[in-house]
Amino acid sequence: MAFVPAHSLVGEPGAPKLALFLHGALGSGNNLRSLASKLAKLRPEYRFCLVDLRHHGDSQGAPPPNTLAACAGDLAALIAELGQEPEVILGHSFGGKTALMFAQLFPGRARQLWVLDSNPGSQEPTAANEVIRVIQAVRNTATPAADRAHVVAELVGQGLSSGTANWLATNLQRKAEGFVWRFNLDAIYELMLDYFRVDLWGVLESGAADSDFRVVVAERSDRWAPENRARLEAMLETVRANHGQERTVRGSGTVELHIVPNAGHWLHVDNPAFLLELISQNLY
Repeated sequence: MAFVPAHSLVGEPGAPKLALFLHGALGSGNNLRSLASKLAKLRPEYRFCLVDLRHHGDSQGAPPPNTLAACAGDLAALIAELGQEPEVILGHSFGGKTALMFAQLFPGRARQLWVLDSNPGSQEPTAANEVIRVIQAVRNTATPAADRAHVVAELVGQGLSSGTANWLATNLQRKAEGFVWRFNLDAIYELMLDYFRVDLWGVLESGAADSDFRVVVAERSDRWAPENRARLEAMLETVRANHGQERTVRGSGTVELHIVPNAGHWLHVDNPAFLLELISQNLY
């Protein structure tokens, strides 16, 4: 049976176009609500669907396997329930690679994909990786807890920043016995192992008909291994467009690179005004 992820819609109900927003690991659709709300005012022809990917936010109880392919299948089930094909899919980090997997498994279903600071290649899930470190820190916290502040203090004590710890604490929910994590950490760990394992460069390089891929890289991003950044540059070097954008044409499809200045991996937090203008002016 298909799993339909939890979601909420931003924008006018009668808007003729639909865009899906996909968050990163350990996040939820609400992480992108501010950006979606502002985009809806600038591009009122769009409704923006904020998706909670499986085992995140309110999308609990998804059946195995916990893979990017399963996440893409969940999106197909959501689109069927909404009754409207998306013109655009925008994904940050884990959500960006989920968008690429959707494009691989369901070609032609979306005209434009935005990959927001998401490395499409395979990686080694070492203990030094930030997401792995965060998962381990969450796993080591004592829950149920009397309050969120106690959990935040434990996370900071394990080396996480105050900002990361407080953001993670938004995933705590109050139960009779105290505050517990909303997400299924073991399932998310499985998702991340698949995220690191899968190589989706072929999607960008395929030149699928009518495809428009927008690869957005934060200027201070730490998520791109040097060899993957070099591969991206090599893919784009055939044609250099004006105004700081780089385009290459593969068949009848296009790939463009956009750099977000003065931003790290959390580009929608570090430079929201630039990202808002970039997306609003380039939505399909």
